[in-house]
Amino acid sequence: MRSCGALPKLDPLQVPAVLVSGHAPFCWAKTPKEAAHIAVVVEEIAAMAIQTLAANPKARPISRHLHEKHFLRKHGGTAYYGQK
Repeated sequence: MRSCGALPKLDPLQVPAVLVSGHAPFCWAKTPKEAAHIAVVVEEIAAMAIQTLAANPKARPISRHLHEKHFLRKHGGTAYYGQK
């Protein structure tokens, strides 16, 4: 899979959405139906984020290390979690 120009080191199907300031999210997938599903997921994540900050204004993102650990266990070269 080719990487996309704005995200040169990322597989566009592993990172199927981007947020752009002042604009709705851009979402893509193999089919329009999958892209629409991703858009709904992005909206749900945004709702959870705002609820988290409302409950705890001091909440912070997880560490890069923890993020990569959980991403790579499903999507990395030695993935061991989830369906193949």
